[in-house]
Amino acid sequence: VGPGAEEGEARRGCPGGVSPVGSSRREVPGAEGRPRAAAGRPVDEEVSSDSEPESPSLGRRRREAAEEEVDETPQEKKLRLAKLYLEQLRQYGESRPALGAGAPAGRPPLLPQLEQKGRLQRLVAKDVQPPDPTSIRVLRGHQLPVTCLVISPDDRFIFSASKDGSLIKWEVESGKRLCVVPGGKKGTEERHMGHASHVLCMAISSDGKYLATGDRNKLIMIWDTVTCKRLHIFTGHRDAVSGLSFRKGTHQLYSASHDRCVKVWNVAENAYVETLFGHQDVVTGLDSLSRECCVTAGGRDGTVRLWKIPEESQLVFYGHQGSIDCIQLINEEHMVSGADDGSVALWGLTKKKPLALARQAHGMQDAQGLQQPYWISAVAALRNSDLLATGSHSASVKLWKCGEGFRKLEPLWDIPLVGFVNSLKFSAAGDFLVAGIGQEHRLGRWWRVKEAKNSICIIPLKQRAAAPSSEAPDSS
Repeated sequence: VGPGAEEGEARRGCPGGVSPVGSSRREVPGAEGRPRAAAGRPVDEEVSSDSEPESPSLGRRRREAAEEEVDETPQEKKLRLAKLYLEQLRQYGESRPALGAGAPAGRPPLLPQLEQKGRLQRLVAKDVQPPDPTSIRVLRGHQLPVTCLVISPDDRFIFSASKDGSLIKWEVESGKRLCVVPGGKKGTEERHMGHASHVLCMAISSDGKYLATGDRNKLIMIWDTVTCKRLHIFTGHRDAVSGLSFRKGTHQLYSASHDRCVKVWNVAENAYVETLFGHQDVVTGLDSLSRECCVTAGGRDGTVRLWKIPEESQLVFYGHQGSIDCIQLINEEHMVSGADDGSVALWGLTKKKPLALARQAHGMQDAQGLQQPYWISAVAALRNSDLLATGSHSASVKLWKCGEGFRKLEPLWDIPLVGFVNSLKFSAAGDFLVAGIGQEHRLGRWWRVKEAKNSICIIPLKQRAAAPSSEAPDSS
């Protein structure tokens, strides 16, 4: 399908190349009953006619403050806010721990705003030491290739799934299997409470309450993360479910499928919300953060798409030459993707072409007498930082540094791992990286690495002690 394939579907008059999402939206239950605040006044504020009048001195101070604000030029206001932000950063930097020591108790008021705008960047990549291969822990439990994994928000547990249909909960500290849900035969999902086909994707809610898994049998299963008991099954996709992501801070779930569509669900209510259409080939990956939108990789249609749910619109991005197999958001404004043409791309959500593109990121392989690039089968980003990881079947995982403004990809270290790297995840604190390894690719059996072990690998990440990590606003 050529790059202009979906242009014919775009609604006439849509500005900026935004094509409509062909779906109707449902109203959120209970929204009509919510009180609306008057402009500039909180909903719960009560105004009484018996309120005491303010004192003359208080009124004078307020008038003086208002006069000072009026006299302030735009340039002076920018300078004042910049000084305020730098002072907050200085105080925050003195109180925050080193990489891997967990998050500090408090954050400066401006930091959440910058994070929401995608402007907060933790500069940690330059201080990451080359991982020691002997420190890598290997956890065995799945009989067939590991296809996907997630880490609990508190970094204490890992959930993984496999082509054998099994689901395992691991304890990070001890490496023990805390819970195993075995795979079953097709048609036995109701009886044995597990998957009966390849599990291709999973996601965990940001509060750690729900786990979602998707399989080749078109099913999405919702689990209790504490007990590993299945809570619900979502049906509706017409082909394999290949991507899942919870919207941060909510129980809204996005799912992607080989049926070329994206669906939205409300897990807390066990409810279907809507379906989004646009991709011209199977959707192979999906991710989201706190905004009401998600990004998807469109396989061989050659596009990455940003779906804006409330606006019922989508933005289309072009850059890879092959099938785009994996994608992850770095922050609210930037993302990374990988394709079977061997390239890794950095994107800004305001530009339709990559900000940076690393071709042949994992080198070349000899395939049936032909030189081909190693496929990129997994990407990961340490959220709101400049540190990335990519996986292939090139016998290594690579760590990367994002250059200033996300306009450059600089290779850092190679971590030896034999087999297909089908999933990669950084811990929230950034002190370890987890890789899901298999003898085969997550989505097929084009090659088989016989010497590989179907396993979970925990890779410790250490930072140079002499240079504590810093946070800075992104200049892009």
